[in-house]
Amino acid sequence: MQDVQTKNSDMTSRWKLFRRFGRSRDGAAAIEFTALAIPFGLLVFAILESSISFAAQQVLANATDDIARQLRTGQIKAADVNETSLKTLVCNRISIIVANDCPGLEVDLREFATFAEAAQVRVKITSGGELDTTDFDVDPGPSLSKNMLRVFYRWPVITDFMRSSMSNLKDNKTLHFATSTWQNEPFDD
Repeated sequence: MQDVQTKNSDMTSRWKLFRRFGRSRDGAAAIEFTALAIPFGLLVFAILESSISFAAQQVLANATDDIARQLRTGQIKAADVNETSLKTLVCNRISIIVANDCPGLEVDLREFATFAEAAQVRVKITSGGELDTTDFDVDPGPSLSKNMLRVFYRWPVITDFMRSSMSNLKDNKTLHFATSTWQNEPFDD
C-alpha cells in the first residue's frame, strides 16, 4: 500500500514540476533566440556568399573591359598576345579576389568578320557540367578589325547549403564570365 502511495506522490510531484516548468517564462527568450538563430545564420551566410560572388563577377568584368580597351587602342599589340600572356594580364587584375595563379581561368580572344558573327558565339557547358573550351583561341586581329574577348572563371561556392542553388558546374563551382566586343582603332601594327 505504501508503494502505491509513494508512486502516486511521485507522479503528483512530477506533474507539478511539469506544470511549473510549462508556466515558467524565464528561458523563453533563450529558446526563441535559438529557434531564430539558425535561419538568421543561414540568411547571413547566403547574403555573404552572394555578395562576394557578385563582387568577383564585377572585378572580372572590369578586368575584361580594361584589357579590351588596351587591345582596341593598340597599347597591347596583337603580336605580343598569346594565351599565357593574356591569362597573366587578366590574373594580375583579378588577383585581389581569386586564389593564387587564378585556377579555373579561361580566355578566348578572336577576330570576327562582322559583329553579327561574333554575336553567334555561345558558351557551352558539357553534359558532365564542365565548360567546353575546345573552340577557344587567342588570335587578336590587326588595326580596324572586329574582336571579342571572353573571360571565364570557375568560382567555387563555399557555403554548403548554397551549392545546390548557386553552382552550375561540376565540383560545386559557378561560372563567372565577362565579354567585350569591339572594333580596333586605327593604329600601327
